[in-house]
Amino acid sequence: MPILIAPHARLKAKARAIAKGDDDAVRSVIPRMFATMYTAPGIGLAAPQVDLGLRLLVIDLMPNDKPAPIAMINPEIVALSDELATREEGCLSLPGMYADVVRPARVKVRYFDETGARRELEADDLLAACVQHEIDHLDGVLFVDHLSNLKRNMIMRKLAKEQKLKK
Repeated sequence: MPILIAPHARLKAKARAIAKGDDDAVRSVIPRMFATMYTAPGIGLAAPQVDLGLRLLVIDLMPNDKPAPIAMINPEIVALSDELATREEGCLSLPGMYADVVRPARVKVRYFDETGARRELEADDLLAACVQHEIDHLDGVLFVDHLSNLKRNMIMRKLAKEQKLKK
């Protein structure tokens, strides 16, 4: 699946909730999203990044170099810690661009898995940052939106220049 590159308009749009009628389509797209993410390579991918306006994301941090895939359908953050953590983030939709982002250190998220079961996940460290980053995509927010205007503009100009050189 082709990954959209910022500033593509779909990346700034809010994704719609997945409904019962979407079940078959979602089940068929999840393995393709994982394949796209692994090939990129990345640790997370949200549906809007592959031009699907659905509240769906996939994550795999590969702990101990072993696959541990998580697919989240209609994820919602239900709790955030007051404690903050700073972590360098990058994004498949902003290739080669990285910046330190401050986010809550811990997060609790509710979602449905690919079988339709309701799940809850409490995450910290890299997983917490990744979950928040991917859920941001579902709301049309990129990691650069958490930066100052100056830093964001510098990254977006650099990305535009690099993309122009690739063409």
